[in-house]
Amino acid sequence: MDKVVQKAIASDKRWRALYVFCGLLIVALTLLMGAFLLYQGSQTFIKAHHSLWEFLFTSEWAPNDKPGIFGGKVGVAIYIVGSLETCLLALLICLPFAIGSAVYMTEISPKIGEKFFRPATEIYVSIPSVVYGWFGMTKIVPLIKKIFHPTMGGFSVLAASIVLAIMIFPTITTVSADAIKSVPNSYREGAYGLGATRWQTIGKVVLPAASGGILTGVILGLARAIGEALAVAMVIGKTRAFATSLLSPTSNLTSEIAADMGNTAQGGEFNLALWTMALLLFIISIILIVLIHKLANRKED
Repeated sequence: MDKVVQKAIASDKRWRALYVFCGLLIVALTLLMGAFLLYQGSQTFIKAHHSLWEFLFTSEWAPNDKPGIFGGKVGVAIYIVGSLETCLLALLICLPFAIGSAVYMTEISPKIGEKFFRPATEIYVSIPSVVYGWFGMTKIVPLIKKIFHPTMGGFSVLAASIVLAIMIFPTITTVSADAIKSVPNSYREGAYGLGATRWQTIGKVVLPAASGGILTGVILGLARAIGEALAVAMVIGKTRAFATSLLSPTSNLTSEIAADMGNTAQGGEFNLALWTMALLLFIISIILIVLIHKLANRKED
């Protein structure tokens, strides 16, 4: 019996060591990636002697593509504004549908929601980005062109936002549904006991109680929208200009990095500026992750 217990304890220690190793490996890889991006991204300011103000708040984009030759323009304001426009509009389009779907799955028809609607929603997560981009390019872009007749065609901020809204829909919906489902039934029973209707209970009791989890889902969806490259690049128009309307083409950070990183000279000003754009995206992702943890801690308190 003692030998069996000793073997079980030894096995438990081995598995625990394996789990600790895997956890530390993930942390180490994240730190190494952050350090690498910090080193590469800072070269625009250290080696090419550009200022942070010029990089973030000017729109002249004409970097040199020869190693050792600097003095070009590396203003990425157009790409930053393009990313913000598409992501925020995607959230505005997606949120009513996502929260409404989450409410339906948990409060209106939980049996149908769990058996059919939730699995169907989660399928969207596994669809490759190129499929969303192809759908946007072949269906959404021609539809926008047919309805609004924009001068530059259907490639636009609106097309990119619709594609992003479809992509982040399952993330926000599933996280919001989990948050709503975690609200104690005593909250609902108390509201019904006071004479509240179903919709009053949902709107004034359940949703406010689940607001922290819903906001976490929104931030996760925003993080995916900011980091999406291929699908957006296929429908946004790839124009280096500020969008004058929702029907105008523009560009964003991820599509510019994806399009030009492989075509620039290593160590050149162009290449360094793209690495700085990647560093900016990494910093934005870290900020969003910190916000998620802050919301989670506040919910626990």
